[in-house]
Amino acid sequence: MPLGTLNGTPPPFFRQGPSALSKLVVCSALAFFLMVADARFHVTQPLRMVLATILYPVQWVALRPVLLLKDAQQYFASLTAAKTFQDQASQQQISLSQKANQAEQLALENARLRKLLDLRARTQSPSMAAQVLYDAADPYSRKVLIDKGMSDNVKLGSPVLDEVGVLGQVTRIYPLVSEVTLITDRDHSIPVLNTRTGARGVAFGDVSTHVDALELRYMAANADVAAGDLLTTSGIDGVYPPGLPVARVEKVDRRVDTIFARIYCVPLALVSASSHVMVLDPVAEQLPPRPPPDAPTPVGKRGAAK
Repeated sequence: MPLGTLNGTPPPFFRQGPSALSKLVVCSALAFFLMVADARFHVTQPLRMVLATILYPVQWVALRPVLLLKDAQQYFASLTAAKTFQDQASQQQISLSQKANQAEQLALENARLRKLLDLRARTQSPSMAAQVLYDAADPYSRKVLIDKGMSDNVKLGSPVLDEVGVLGQVTRIYPLVSEVTLITDRDHSIPVLNTRTGARGVAFGDVSTHVDALELRYMAANADVAAGDLLTTSGIDGVYPPGLPVARVEKVDRRVDTIFARIYCVPLALVSASSHVMVLDPVAEQLPPRPPPDAPTPVGKRGAAK
């Protein structure tokens, strides 16, 4: 028999059973009946409970990978959020720390400026405020530069004060800045007055005992000088006004082999920490000009009395 004549239908002599349409109608009716019965009488509720109990371990095992993946995502997300929060907190802490340091610095500068203004009110000499820019480049000298110069009418030799006392003297002037030699410089000297005894002397910069110190030289070994004495400007040099605080005597060394005592002093001014200063006009600039010397009176000839 040729292949084209083969038919896929079963032989008619085999028993076929119900048709597919009949099966569909019966199954649909049964499903509808079960839905109505379950909705009204809950007939399948025990079956559901049994099936749920049997399938729960399978569901639990099937959900584990999903839950683990979700927990891992939440863990890494929380780590990222915690790291971000920590970075923000660290930046905020640094910012607050900087602001606190700036506030402390501003409060300190404000207190120093108030003291400087009080000192300016007690000083009769004309003055101007200035700011210390930086130290001089020479490591063997004690000098600083201020932001006032020739354009601000700063005069050579002008005294420079901070809020505590005498800081130094203007020794070099530039168009926009000026160089101030501190009183602790080894080449600087300042006439002083002992306020307890009224004795005058000259204080020189000294770095042999301290980085910033003074030495009261050429005082007799038996001079009445004691530790704690206050030294102020005497005003006889024509540069510093009298009565400005300069230093305090720290130690008096009297030797038998010399006629002079070694007197070590500590400056009252903050020679290494001043940021705002006051520049005074030299005393010589405030004095009236010296009158010219009198011309010699010519000796007249004796005239005969008429």
